[in-house]
Amino acid sequence: MLFFVAFGRSFAQSSPCNGNANLLYNPTCAAGINNVQDLIAAFLVAVVQISLPILTLFIVYAGFRFVIARGKPEALSEAKKNIVWVLLGAILILGAWVLATLIASTATQVLGTS
Repeated sequence: MLFFVAFGRSFAQSSPCNGNANLLYNPTCAAGINNVQDLIAAFLVAVVQISLPILTLFIVYAGFRFVIARGKPEALSEAKKNIVWVLLGAILILGAWVLATLIASTATQVLGTS
């Protein structure tokens, strides 16, 4: 027991943030996430980066549905509905990211923090 008390501190892992050997440290600070605002911004960036390729695939799929409709009115109306919903989803995802970025930058300027 005396061994762990005497030498336990020297074998502790150092924190990537401040270099101290702490028992508990924030694992996200190595990625530049130091507060809740940075965490939310990183989450939204991840959502946008994941959703953009998916949105691209759905836009291509909607265009493919237009091609295979071959002028049939019911198939064309389904393809139009599909493209409208895909574009609405893209607007919502990108709009949420833009709105969150604007709110965060405004709050940062008002509060005077960096």
